[in-house]
Amino acid sequence: MKTLELIFETAEGKTARISIDNPQDQLDAEQVKTAMESMISANVFTDSNGDSYESYKGARLIERSVTELEIN
Repeated sequence: MKTLELIFETAEGKTARISIDNPQDQLDAEQVKTAMESMISANVFTDSNGDSYESYKGARLIERSVTELEIN
């Protein structure tokens, strides 16, 4: 399973993350940056204290593999 993690900085200087499961396969850094800038300018998200996301810090694509072990 793939997850796209978007990392922002809030108005209070805290780190906030948004995880998106199963993102498009062909995403590139510029597309992600543009989307994050749009989220910030639209003031779409706030943290639990109501602080808005002020800037982007980074993004990463996480791939996770799970193998079940049969332990009868």
